Amino acid sequence: MRNVTETVKQLIIINILFFVGTLALGDPAYKMLSMYFPENPNFQVWQPISHMFMHGGFMHIFFNMFALYSFGSALESIWGSKKFLFFYISCGLGAALLHTGINYYYYQDGLNVLMEQGFSKTEILAVLNGKGNDQIVPLLNSPSFQNFVSAYFGTVVGASGAIYGVIVAFAFMFPNAELALMFIPVPIKAKYFVPGLVLVDLYLGVSGKSIFGGGGGVAHFAHVGGALFGFLIMWYWKKNQFNKNRWN
Repeated sequence: MRNVTETVKQLIIINILFFVGTLALGDPAYKMLSMYFPENPNFQVWQPISHMFMHGGFMHIFFNMFALYSFGSALESIWGSKKFLFFYISCGLGAALLHTGINYYYYQDGLNVLMEQGFSKTEILAVLNGKGNDQIVPLLNSPSFQNFVSAYFGTVVGASGAIYGVIVAFAFMFPNAELALMFIPVPIKAKYFVPGLVLVDLYLGVSGKSIFGGGGGVAHFAHVGGALFGFLIMWYWKKNQFNKNRWN
């Protein structure tokens, strides 16, 4: 790849290897490496890291890797590899943290309502895992219960949270860079485009809507989490005058 920095290149290669490996191995790899809700029996301690290298389809990995190539190399060329990798992984973990925090809210809300109906947590989790008192199932029809079930069973994959952090950092360092996007006919400065993109994700996450209709299966709060952690790290570094020499 022309003009791609070393760490960005390695991250792209690792993501592609994970993607191809998942296609070859199928559901067992997806189940092991995607990130589950911590209360789910399928959760493993490595998943907050491994899920960053998993993707749900070709377009998913294509757009994430294209963004990493487009924005990440500019940052790594200034920061150096260690600082860039620290930033990238931190934003991915921040994305997982906010996503899990929102899911925990939905999970706890549904759990509390069900427990108010007289069911114990053990009975509720037994039903969710396919055994126990079927009387609970009809209570799972309202939106709050659907969110509860989605939080418990849902998985998250992709580098998008880390990528959002990278995009925020790019806008932080190059606010007047004009971004030409295929679906917008005029270039937009990074300092306007990136906050707008994050606000759209925040709205879609809160409303439960999707640009393409339906739920969309997009972890919007993971995007927001990655962007938020990216901004906080950049703000801290600027405040404390971090520079790449401290990382080499």
